[in-house]
Amino acid sequence: MRHLRTRRLLPVALLVAGGLVLCTTLAWRGGERRELDNQSRLARQQLDLHRQALAQQIERYRALPQLLALDPDLRQAVAAPVDAATRRQLNLRLEQANRTTRASTLTLIDADGTAVAASNWREPGSNVGERYGFRPYVQQALREGRGRFYGIGVTTGVPGYFLSEALRDDGGRAIGVVVIKIELSAIEQAWPRDADTVLASDAHGVVFLASDPDWRYRTLAPLDARASAELTATRQYQGQPLRAYAGRRLRTLGDGDLLVRIDAPAMPGQWLWRREPVADTGWTLHLLHDAAPVAAAARQWAAIAGASWLALVFVLLFLQQRLRLSALRRRSREELETLVRQHAEELRTARDGLVDAAQQADTGLSRRLAHLPQGVVIIDAELRIVAWNARYIDLFRFPPDLVRVGTPIEEVFRYNARRGLLGPGPVEEAIERRLAHLRNGKPHMRESEKEDGTVLEIRGNPLPDGGFVTSYADITTYKTTARELRTLADALERRIAERTADLEQARAEAEAANRYKGRFAAAAVHDLLQPLNAARMFVSGLRARLRDDDTREIADHIDGALAAQDDILASLLDISRLESGTLRTDVRDFALGPMLDGLASETGVLARARGLQLDHVPTRAWVRSDPALLRRVVQNFLSNAVRYTARGRILLGCRRDGDLLRIEVHDTGPGIPPNRQREIFEEFRRLDAGTAGDRGAGLGLAIVERIVRLLDHHVDLRSRPGIGSAFVVVVPLAATGIESLPPPLEPSPADDGSPLRGCRVWCIDDDPHVCAATRLLLRRWDCDVPLSDGPDAALAAAAADDAPDLVLLDVRMGAQDGPALLEMLCERWQHMPLVILVTAETDPALCERARAAGWGFLAKPVRPPALRALMTQLLLRRG
Repeated sequence: MRHLRTRRLLPVALLVAGGLVLCTTLAWRGGERRELDNQSRLARQQLDLHRQALAQQIERYRALPQLLALDPDLRQAVAAPVDAATRRQLNLRLEQANRTTRASTLTLIDADGTAVAASNWREPGSNVGERYGFRPYVQQALREGRGRFYGIGVTTGVPGYFLSEALRDDGGRAIGVVVIKIELSAIEQAWPRDADTVLASDAHGVVFLASDPDWRYRTLAPLDARASAELTATRQYQGQPLRAYAGRRLRTLGDGDLLVRIDAPAMPGQWLWRREPVADTGWTLHLLHDAAPVAAAARQWAAIAGASWLALVFVLLFLQQRLRLSALRRRSREELETLVRQHAEELRTARDGLVDAAQQADTGLSRRLAHLPQGVVIIDAELRIVAWNARYIDLFRFPPDLVRVGTPIEEVFRYNARRGLLGPGPVEEAIERRLAHLRNGKPHMRESEKEDGTVLEIRGNPLPDGGFVTSYADITTYKTTARELRTLADALERRIAERTADLEQARAEAEAANRYKGRFAAAAVHDLLQPLNAARMFVSGLRARLRDDDTREIADHIDGALAAQDDILASLLDISRLESGTLRTDVRDFALGPMLDGLASETGVLARARGLQLDHVPTRAWVRSDPALLRRVVQNFLSNAVRYTARGRILLGCRRDGDLLRIEVHDTGPGIPPNRQREIFEEFRRLDAGTAGDRGAGLGLAIVERIVRLLDHHVDLRSRPGIGSAFVVVVPLAATGIESLPPPLEPSPADDGSPLRGCRVWCIDDDPHVCAATRLLLRRWDCDVPLSDGPDAALAAAAADDAPDLVLLDVRMGAQDGPALLEMLCERWQHMPLVILVTAETDPALCERARAAGWGFLAKPVRPPALRALMTQLLLRRG
């Protein structure tokens, strides 16, 4: 029997196993083919992008040799011998052209193959004087008019792509060649280095560009004798040993793609190799794409097919089993029908009893309610029990004879009351209250907790034909979980409160550290500006004593360097204050015209000194901003325009834009490339096109960006390389109807009758160098300087009725405060002289205090002309 059964099952097992093998094999091949097509399409797209990028890089420089070949000066230079001066001019021209195009080198070669001039003439490995007649790009240009060649530089040793163009005389004869060398290392570095490998090979199959350095200078096919001789003659890859590629071709796919295994250089696994030619170069671009996803996809498809086949087999077996069971049931049913027919008479006599039994089955301990997890009891309109389930009996532990069909529910309530389950209070009231709920027929829901801790959820609902159904659900576990969740929530709230307190403390500590940083920066700049202030005054005094122009020029250079250092320190302090949030703003409505007029006048002098034209379009607009900070922004735009514009004009003007005003500064400078327009607003970022020796510190636009962010303004930049730039700050317009401000009082120029002559001036500063320099400067202006010393010496020298005419007072002098010292001096003098605060601190509150007291205010390092103008202005006002 067992042997027969095994023989019957063997064909089925073989069919199942064969089908499984066939399905998985077909799915493997189909998934592999589909994934190969998908990966090939991805490789084709990636290789096309790399090919376009390489072609665009070459195309950028293709027209430059053609333009230079039309230059009559270059044609004349190769037509006849050139002297040293002409050669220097040619070198400078090629150097300037190369700097503009950002190529590697530009070289001018005569008909004999000798380099006449080159852009790298300043470097040790200059091309000038070298012979390049053996290079194919020279021979091709002299023979065909133009040439192209990739190889390692003979002089520099740097590989690059050479584009050449023939220079012709009036008769059309080639008399020389102009060559541009392009370094393709940027393209090579942009290729991916993690997954795919990108290669570029020449006509001989030599890889010269590769994202993986192990592939560079490998031959994809053996070189014949002719190719080896050509590489040796042209010295295309001199000094680089050519290594052979080793690998096996596994399969050839559509569109010429290959599935290969690579042994040298070692690359484990299988790779999809695709290649495409690069137009007009003779090169071939290769992409090695990892084929590991192909095997993974094939395995996945095979697994899905196998699982599907097994599922189908199991379904068929299940259906077969169901059919067998159905046949067995049908046979059994036929047998039962026969038995029923035999006992029909007996069953007919018991029919009424069976009907009554069926009717009684839906009352009392109902089987229809047995599956419910809740305890359920049903009462009729007379408040008598008609049905219940076992769960109801178990929950309340009723005795067997208590709950019966027809038992009044009031008896059950009294039994529970005797057990204390109806809660505290009078028993009759509790029973009557529950009976009233049942009589009213209103739904209700409540919770009740028993003495053993069990919590019941009681729900009652009326029946359509009268009566009531009540369910009792044990929710003890739910209530316990809820209490635990509330405890956990309370713990989480406490932890959140603790973390919030920690974060608040950390924030306070960070703000304190930030304030300390601002005070430290202000103190550091103050101490740095002290000797710088003294140095500038000493230089001013020294220059007045010099008679030699050369020596005076050196003094001017020293003063310029000190001024540049002054700007850098002031900018660093401004950045520190802007980032720490200690800089106070004074946002108000004011007339923009006077500020722009003053800036145009000041900048116009510097622009004319550099041969530039500065045009200014006046405006009558009123804006809402901080006047001092907005002036700083526009002044920075103007100074940058003057610094980076070599020739042409600068335009300052305004343009309305709805409720906003655009303050614009246009120039005809070199322009800013798009990839650097965001970069120039970072600290210490400078363009390379500034005037030599006047490129700035790279902090101006960084300060502008922070000021604009602080004032909630907007900065816009439009620039085109070679055309110029436009810097714009957008500010809100002020409300109309504001009266004009009175014009500022202009200081009278000092002449021979200057009020400074004979003026008694005290200089109070804790730096001896500053005191000495100030005394020297004031005496040169014919001032009487009885005291130039620190605060202790000033207190010792102060006497009644002997006050000076004017006091130059430092604010921070060790532990001594300048304004507090002035109060003590005035008590001794019994007089208030003119005062000028001279300090390295630029706190707006200090400046406002000086303005309110009628004092002058100068920031260190002090410029002598500004000091003289302010002293003259104060003396004239008092006089």
